Amino acid sequence: MTVTHHLRVHRSDENLAREGQLAWHIAAIAADPVEVEPDVVDMIINRVIDNAAVAAASLTRAPVSAARQQALDHAVSVGGNGATVFGCALDRRTSPEWAAWANGVAVRELDYHDTFLAADYSHPGDNIPPILAVAQHVGADGAALVRGLATGYEIQIDLVRAICLHKHKIDHVAHLGPSAAAGIGTLLGLDVETIYQAVGQALHTTTATRQSRKGEISTWKAHAPAFAGKMAVEAVDRAMRGETSPSPIYEGEDGVVAWMLDGPDASYDVPLPAPGEPKRGILDSYTKEHSAEYQAQAWIDLARKLHGEHPELIDPANVESIVLHTSHHTHYVIGSGANDPQKYDPKASRETLDHSIPYIFAVALQDGGWHHVDSYAPERAGREDTVALWHKITTAEDAEWTRRYHSEDPNEKAFGGRVEIRLTSGETIEDEIAVADAHPLGARPFARADYIRKFRILAEPVLSAEEIDRFLDLAERLPELTPEEVQQLSIVAEFGVLAAAPAPKGLF
Repeated sequence: MTVTHHLRVHRSDENLAREGQLAWHIAAIAADPVEVEPDVVDMIINRVIDNAAVAAASLTRAPVSAARQQALDHAVSVGGNGATVFGCALDRRTSPEWAAWANGVAVRELDYHDTFLAADYSHPGDNIPPILAVAQHVGADGAALVRGLATGYEIQIDLVRAICLHKHKIDHVAHLGPSAAAGIGTLLGLDVETIYQAVGQALHTTTATRQSRKGEISTWKAHAPAFAGKMAVEAVDRAMRGETSPSPIYEGEDGVVAWMLDGPDASYDVPLPAPGEPKRGILDSYTKEHSAEYQAQAWIDLARKLHGEHPELIDPANVESIVLHTSHHTHYVIGSGANDPQKYDPKASRETLDHSIPYIFAVALQDGGWHHVDSYAPERAGREDTVALWHKITTAEDAEWTRRYHSEDPNEKAFGGRVEIRLTSGETIEDEIAVADAHPLGARPFARADYIRKFRILAEPVLSAEEIDRFLDLAERLPELTPEEVQQLSIVAEFGVLAAAPAPKGLF
């Protein structure tokens, strides 16, 4: 069973006890020594593989290289083993907060790993880099790492179910700081008081506006979750030293809810595991088959279906208009409802195109698929026939698709919509899709073999066959790993790969 935490703003003179605060309840869940169930362990393994896959594919990209160089310019801290950095030799360590930073950017750069969407958005796989970095640093074994990751996923997903940040233009990583701090607390076996202080600081330092995902989207989009993970590591360190944090961080009259979210009269009902209840939140999340915003996944699948059934749609001369009838979130975040002219600009950044469903649908419709590099290439975005088709595509909010997007019934929850295509001949083509093919309820749900295939495809250009097999062997034995094996749970690029990547110099 679950319990519901009723969250509301309290005046200072109400003297809300710690035991009544959401941060305390989060800490209590993190400190609960409940065992991780086998199906949850299996999914954690899948997501560790998934994170490594998308990190491998991004190793030579400029933001990832910059973050990696920042991390490598910091020495291993004196209090532990340090942590590995994706792509580097296993004995090339840095301090855990900087490893969390570098690896977090590598994981998020291509926007290609797991997702959970409810009241807000999230990529719960962002919890893995900071929790793994701390596990390596302190010499934790695989079983402890699994417990920490189960907590990180659970807390982030529970917060996302109940509290909308986007409505107030607060970046969704504000749910990640607390979840990663809680997961690290579980990993380390910390007491409730210490985790409580870490959760408070992690939230306090990770609330920022959504401008990082608006307009001309910058490279900070990939750095934002890495920053939240880094802050979580530092918050735990500070709390372990006996230092305190702003309280009550959620409920205070000058706290997050009162001034950043729904205001002094706000209230939320946050579903949380009851004491002794297994943490199963990860099972409600889903990964991406395609390197694009999750709300684009189903639309890519529908576009490739239409590509095969209606080849005439490839030529913009045959198309009068295309309208994607979809949810409020899709329309206003990645659709024409965002009113971002950059979403129709062929010279826009990859990060911006990733958040343009008109662009994504046009390319997938013409190509019959999606590629994590080729589909974003400047020459692909600037192709004359693509631009012509792209500019004929708009989105429209549909109340029923919005309702299904927010439905708590997993059999009804949907992230797609209905497409209406008017041809110049006067004919109309209509079709719809509820969930992506890779979704648990989709046409081809992802299973272990799919995660491994995705890893191999993305890793083969930069990792040796032996390195791919070495990592997969460790990942698939995750709960049984010794501390020494956990410290090897990284990927090492082939000789020359990182040397060919940009290596910018900065302050450090």
